[in-house]
Amino acid sequence: MSYEGSDDYFLGHPKLPGLPEQEIRGTTEVVVTGMGMTTPLGADVRSTWSRLLAGDCATRVLDEPWSHDLPVRLAGRLSQEPAEVLDRVEARRLDRCQQMALIAARQAWKDAGDPPVAPERFAVVVGTGLGGGTTLVDQHDLSLAKGPHRVSPFAVTMLMPNGPAAAVSMALGARGGAHAPTSACASGAEAIALGLAILRAGRADVVLAGGTEACIGRLSMAAFARMGALSGRHEDPEAAARPFDSGRDGFVMAEGAGAVVLERADFARARGAMAYATLAGAGMTSDAHAMTAPSTAGQVRAIGHALRTGGLVPHDIVHVNAHAPGTPVGDRIEAAAVLESLGPHPLVTATKSVTGHLIGGAGAVEAIFTVLSVFENVIPATRNLHDKDPEVKLDVVTGGPRRTNVTAAVSNSFGFGGHNVVLSFTRAG
Repeated sequence: MSYEGSDDYFLGHPKLPGLPEQEIRGTTEVVVTGMGMTTPLGADVRSTWSRLLAGDCATRVLDEPWSHDLPVRLAGRLSQEPAEVLDRVEARRLDRCQQMALIAARQAWKDAGDPPVAPERFAVVVGTGLGGGTTLVDQHDLSLAKGPHRVSPFAVTMLMPNGPAAAVSMALGARGGAHAPTSACASGAEAIALGLAILRAGRADVVLAGGTEACIGRLSMAAFARMGALSGRHEDPEAAARPFDSGRDGFVMAEGAGAVVLERADFARARGAMAYATLAGAGMTSDAHAMTAPSTAGQVRAIGHALRTGGLVPHDIVHVNAHAPGTPVGDRIEAAAVLESLGPHPLVTATKSVTGHLIGGAGAVEAIFTVLSVFENVIPATRNLHDKDPEVKLDVVTGGPRRTNVTAAVSNSFGFGGHNVVLSFTRAG
């Protein structure tokens, strides 16, 4: 058994027998060649990114009958319904989170130029926090109201958490593995980190990785509200999400999905593909501390791993896309972790102030924002930050996008249960 710090340690795992030393050491260059998403801000990457830079916000008060007696009714709904994009028969057999994953994946695949990869050298990793929770609740209610014989024959495949990964792998013909990390709000980022590991281990030439979530429903909204995680600013919905602000009181539940196409750089170059950025490294740690209380130490270790596996040092990092959901404790812990790991120099943004919190889809969507920051040399502003918490000793971008030379950046994602995932990106060579 080998331990962290040795030559054969990679992404927190001991050396795998039979793999070339350079693979384990993380010297295989991995690039991002395609991106796709569907979010409350837009139906694709460009529309979402444009509205993010403009500081727009899609938070609204729910008016569905099932929501009227909820303690919190703020949410970020998709800007475009999946049914407007997918074939009717196809959509009928998929849970909403699977529908969104498929839409984002197809966009990313098209954006990458439909890579000509052998199916056995193509893998899929799609994470989700809750999976088909909407299907589970709806089918349970249906069985009580109209009897078990009315339950959909597709219920099992719609509600299982590996459903999004399975749907994407079948739609795109990936036979190199279909993986489904389930690590709460870090699921989408963990999918990308696992994609990096698969490519560096030599298991595939191309990986489509991402995250998805559709948990705007009566049970999930009530549950998150009861634990005190959601903002209750119904009088001003667009000001509800306030990361790093002294008046923050929780996050806004949102839905959406994001996906990226990752390729070994030599494979991408051989086919003449354009790279948006290099996925330099990834760090994955666990707190083993508490279900809902994060740990600075765990986050510091994850940031350190993301730098070391990417051949980076703290001074290299220009920008941090913070997890920053807007919870009183979470934002403070993360600010301390960033300061300890990187110092006060990086420019920080908290994009959940605009998008809301996409739970299992957040890490993937925010990774794409980080890639675009590197690609376009622009950092989105944090919305609703009017009175920065004095304990947040970071340079948080406000007022409008900041243009600067973003040569390297990290994206943080932290989930209930103590899951910490940090991705590092650099400019493509």
